[in-house]
Amino acid sequence: MTGEAGAAVAAAHRRDWARVLAATARLTRDLGLAEECTQDAYAQALEVWARSGVPERPGAWLTRVARNRALDVLRRESALRRRLPLLVADQVAPGPDEVTDDRLRLIFTCCHPALARETQVALTLRLVCGLSTAEVARAFLVPEPTMAARITRAKRKIATARIPYRVPGPDQLGERVGAVLQVVHLIFTTGHTAAAGDDLIRTDLTGCAIGLARLLHLLMPADAEVGALLALLLLIDARSASRVGADGRMLLLADQDRSRWDAGQIAEGSGLLTDALRRRPPTRYAVEAAIAAVHAAAPSWEQTDWGEIVALYGVLDRLWPGSPVVRLNRAAAIGLRDGPAAGLTALAPLLGDPALATYAYLSAARADFLRRLERWTEAASAYEEALTLTGNHRERTFLLDRLAEVRGRA
Repeated sequence: MTGEAGAAVAAAHRRDWARVLAATARLTRDLGLAEECTQDAYAQALEVWARSGVPERPGAWLTRVARNRALDVLRRESALRRRLPLLVADQVAPGPDEVTDDRLRLIFTCCHPALARETQVALTLRLVCGLSTAEVARAFLVPEPTMAARITRAKRKIATARIPYRVPGPDQLGERVGAVLQVVHLIFTTGHTAAAGDDLIRTDLTGCAIGLARLLHLLMPADAEVGALLALLLLIDARSASRVGADGRMLLLADQDRSRWDAGQIAEGSGLLTDALRRRPPTRYAVEAAIAAVHAAAPSWEQTDWGEIVALYGVLDRLWPGSPVVRLNRAAAIGLRDGPAAGLTALAPLLGDPALATYAYLSAARADFLRRLERWTEAASAYEEALTLTGNHRERTFLLDRLAEVRGRA
């Protein structure tokens, strides 16, 4: 039974953490206390479920235990008497709509504009996704004590600045939703290709981001930008199983086995994209999703519609002006449409951009075009430069293989 209870608690953590924490935070108005009580509830579940069996509704059980624990703590505080009428009213179990609002409140609190973007991401990973402080620290490549202090300061700022635990009003919702979507997108991109370590993909981060996007879409189904972001993440993630070969080596899009792409995710993402494009003029996420959809629709690398992709990057450059990564991707697409010489010409204006000075993919793109042109010595130099900017083990292995290849031909 212990093993069954442990598996049930793990599943409830993945499925219900944000719901339990959000409902408890609505009661306490204190994220630190709510997190502590939620952790206590999960610890108690491991013991009680092993002895008495897994309840029919694990999430409701955890919510009740966490809220009761919070009430016990609050009763021991001197401020209880001032808050007692509110707490008594709050003891009624929240209905489905209140639970939904609780989770939305939690997301918007973590992504409040008074907090720095890096802090918004860290809090979202810790409180909404339920990652441990150690896991959040690894995502940011900082020591665990540093991240623990950062999260503690953020929660203290929420308390001292009296940041409201609520969904913003209609006059602020558009601006605040955009910030939330940026955080979710950043979490996904951080996990899509890990900055360091042995794994190419941080599935804990990509899974968290997709889960958040699904939650936002559930809570805000009429928001086209929310639907477009979910479409983008699903279409990109659909390729994840084919990004590493059986030998553990990274595979570029051109070399991937497309039969391993997740057809269900592609169909869902394409449907969401179509719906988003019908609702309003295209947004940044809709255009990015459209680019991913072009790749998903191509039966093979050779049949990819590079002309359409170049055109879509042109639209994206107008919607997201000043993004050096968009210009880099468009230049790379030009090279794949018109040939490697055209690609090098398109990349040339980006070489002096300080925002790309430490971006390995610029050097890697140049190296690939130089390799295709059989300019071996220059290609080797570009691969060496990309290696100095790359920390991920699988990407480094790929680049080292290419470096050995071009050196052998020089």
